[in-house]
Amino acid sequence: MTGGQVRERVLAALEADVELGRGGTEWDAFGERVDRHLPELERLFAALYGSREDWVEHLAALVVECARSWQERPAELKELDARREAEPDWFQAGRTLGGVCYVDRYAENLAGLRDRIPYFRELVLTYLHLMPLFLAPEPNSDGGYAVSSYRDVNPKLGTMDELRELAAELRANGISLVVDFIFNHTSNEHEWARKAASGEPAFEDYYWIFPDRTMPDAYEQTVREIFPDDHPGTFVQQPDGRWVWCTFHTFQWDLNYSNPAVFRAMAGEMLFLANQGIEILRMDAVAFIWKQLGTACESLPEAHDLLRGFNAVCRLAAPSLLFKSEAIVHPDEVVQYIDPAECQISYNPLEMALGWEALATRDTRLLSQALERRHNLPDGTSWVNYVRSHDDIGWTFADEDAAEFGINGFDHRRFLNAFYVNRFPGSFARGVAFQDNPRTGDCRISGTTASLCGLEGGSPEAVRRVLLLHSIAMSTGGIPLIYLGDEVGQLNDYGYAQEPGHEADSRWVHRPHCPAERYEHRGDPGTPEGAIFAGLANMLAVRAQTPELAGNRLIGFHTNNRHVLGYQRAGEDRTVVVLANFADDAQPVTAATLSGFAGDAVDLLTGRAVALGDGLALAPHEFVWLAARPAGPDAAAAS
Repeated sequence: MTGGQVRERVLAALEADVELGRGGTEWDAFGERVDRHLPELERLFAALYGSREDWVEHLAALVVECARSWQERPAELKELDARREAEPDWFQAGRTLGGVCYVDRYAENLAGLRDRIPYFRELVLTYLHLMPLFLAPEPNSDGGYAVSSYRDVNPKLGTMDELRELAAELRANGISLVVDFIFNHTSNEHEWARKAASGEPAFEDYYWIFPDRTMPDAYEQTVREIFPDDHPGTFVQQPDGRWVWCTFHTFQWDLNYSNPAVFRAMAGEMLFLANQGIEILRMDAVAFIWKQLGTACESLPEAHDLLRGFNAVCRLAAPSLLFKSEAIVHPDEVVQYIDPAECQISYNPLEMALGWEALATRDTRLLSQALERRHNLPDGTSWVNYVRSHDDIGWTFADEDAAEFGINGFDHRRFLNAFYVNRFPGSFARGVAFQDNPRTGDCRISGTTASLCGLEGGSPEAVRRVLLLHSIAMSTGGIPLIYLGDEVGQLNDYGYAQEPGHEADSRWVHRPHCPAERYEHRGDPGTPEGAIFAGLANMLAVRAQTPELAGNRLIGFHTNNRHVLGYQRAGEDRTVVVLANFADDAQPVTAATLSGFAGDAVDLLTGRAVALGDGLALAPHEFVWLAARPAGPDAAAAS
């Protein structure tokens, strides 16, 4: 079937649908978007499903569903669509700041969260990511990542009406609402899974279900175990003897995207959330969404086609919706998901992990290498830079990158694990092992920023370490993201082990309840809480007033001192040079190293003049954001 014939079938389906109204400029706008985006959606659908005789019928039905969703989209969200289409790089502004939290642990419920909006304005948040809040099995929900309904909020937190009202109030205060879209799998209690379990053929095809071990054994030849402590292999046997694909936990059933009905169903859930006022979806576990026998079933080309297909759906029915990728994979694979047509923004796991690596080793070479090689992104995209998240810290650097410095990746990860769980002499960190294997030394790290930086253990340098790490997230380019509570130095919560469903998951140690008493001290710079809050507030204010720090572009800068990280953020007539000392003692950056810049610079964070011609001595964990201009020809010749 030719492209013209496919288009005719799609347009005929739109015309024939009795539920769709006609007329008006809004429908003209929808028709224009169909003209722009249908060819790409058709191409992707053909690539994914063209071997099926019914693929065009599924495509036509999908476009009709997009039209219905557009028809239902509230007027204020259509206005938002128009603004964002006119300013597509809105999220790259230097004032963009993200915060992330669990609703129940930070504010008890959605009503409590609305009460925090004045504080969010004080913190100048423009982006609020709420961790999974949809209906999920209790008590074992994998922190909400086992979704039983995408259209129902966990009743302990509130209702979908309250979420929609919260989104509207946040939007009125300049804050975009972000939620997780868990689209690799559903809970085994989801309506689709229940119907599949009962033997309804249409819904059995929503999942990877096999009658015996023949196909599971074949897939498991090449697919790795993710949580072997939860279940060996990739498949879980059901009471009726059948086997279901469960990449993560036994109660999370992987969706079968080789079935176009699944794509349509999940597109419908996605557009429903967009119409509630969600502005950004965190696309969970993007690397795992396509399965193919004989492969690792991770980061396959079809995974990218699926993301592009969902994006094309958004451009039709919710043009302002953005995707954020979550791909904790090899650094070369992470960037493959970052594209205006896939995920416009992405977590930056390598920068996060190497910030902690540099803090432990006092050596910035791996972090500097990563910033030079792996930081810059395509136009129209952005990193989300974070010091730590709700998840554990894994050491995601590439072994081949480490080998350039004579570092053995396996041994180095063992050292970092020992350091951050306080098993290494002289460690300041108070982390907790996640999925610890004492025999191999393998684990990942749990802990709040302050506890990992030594505040829990009383280290006098702890506050400076906290600010140092956040300074990198705020100045490298992208959207800085704060795990709410870290801005006042919250500590580990070891009571997690007494909470039902949490006792076997050490990540809850760094998901404490809102530290109300620490927030009360945020105005007192003589306290650790106040010192951290004031330091972050100053960085945020400077960043918002410094156009060179907007966007994502970064240029490396070699400090000729492995303890001092350096990079440049270039502007039209000046450059902001960031220097950060990760050592426990003062470190020099020589005048010769700085000779490419004019002698007089200004530290934007303090307002003080800095004479670069004399070189710099940075105090332990000190960082500076220097506004500098290129040296004149005489200085350049001398250097």
